Amino acid sequence: DDYLQNCDLSPIEDPGQAWNVLTVGASTQLADLPSDPDFAGWKALGEHGDISPHTRTGVIAGGERWPIKPDICMEGGNVLADQQGDFEPNHHLLSLRTTHLRDDSALGSANATSAATAQASRLAAMAMARYPSYWPEAIRGLMTHSAKWTAKMQSEISAETGLKRRRRLLTRYGWGIPDERQLLNSSGNAVTMVVQDEFVPFTGDAYKMRNFRLHQLPWPRDALLDLGAADVELRVTVSYFIEPSAGRRGWRNRYSYASHGLRFDLRRPNETTSEFVRRGNREASVDAEGGSSATDSGIWTVGPDQRNKGSLHQDIWSGDGPHLATTGGVLAVHAVGGWWKNNRRKDRVDLPIRYALLVSLKTRSENVDL
Repeated sequence: DDYLQNCDLSPIEDPGQAWNVLTVGASTQLADLPSDPDFAGWKALGEHGDISPHTRTGVIAGGERWPIKPDICMEGGNVLADQQGDFEPNHHLLSLRTTHLRDDSALGSANATSAATAQASRLAAMAMARYPSYWPEAIRGLMTHSAKWTAKMQSEISAETGLKRRRRLLTRYGWGIPDERQLLNSSGNAVTMVVQDEFVPFTGDAYKMRNFRLHQLPWPRDALLDLGAADVELRVTVSYFIEPSAGRRGWRNRYSYASHGLRFDLRRPNETTSEFVRRGNREASVDAEGGSSATDSGIWTVGPDQRNKGSLHQDIWSGDGPHLATTGGVLAVHAVGGWWKNNRRKDRVDLPIRYALLVSLKTRSENVDL
């Protein structure tokens, strides 16, 4: 009956743990009870908007080094319970309707993460059809960038002030459920910019010269200033693929498994661009040595130390418009070392890496055109 604990103690399994995949968990908003008298007194085990009793989570999977998994959730159905130890996991009212395996004219039911993954595949296919020039990195980034937590998930995350414990909740919920409309479109008060770029991360004889990208965002400064104390949300996603290092050597230290890593940072209020670049180089050096970033984490949902795992990094900045306007919309993407850098293999030294950067601005004020 304590299905949340059961889900958390059932860790994500192969291949859902892989860094480069989009891992889909199951949530549920199906909580209606059947009218059949045989189920009188039964209840829906999963709470509306919470994870499905059918799903696994990343709460105990992989440890602190591992990425936030799952990345997103989709509907996976619910379970009926009689509160005396008996369960009905496949009732059609708490499952998804689909074509039956017998023939296309018959209806059947589906549930769990198989059904959730099928729905995520549909959304990814729609995004690929809508934006055929987008790389797989961008499509994967869009899936998490457009996701929203349900009211239940949001209440759990908002109530947790500790960033490490908040990250732990994300390993249950991911970034929520993708919003189909936001996935495929922008609107005046919720606009998304997508950048696809590539660069050689390290150069020089000793492979120590660090390169990075400095993005000047098309910042609506006047519109942000006009918002006053009204809330505005900045969401940043960086999506890329790593080359994993096979075998046990991948666990020797922090930078032995992934071929490389990327990080993003936003210029601080009233910080000059040259100061921002110097700070970025300094913090990148600390990160490369295994230290903790000094980046201001108080304004972000999970903060740099928690988001910089895996090969998909996302975070949400929340505050007022004038505060955000003073950052000037300057955002950096830089590389940190992996086994490519440490091994200095000749066939990897000058290999460019590519990434998708997604940045969105959103406000509840509908009369503002961002």
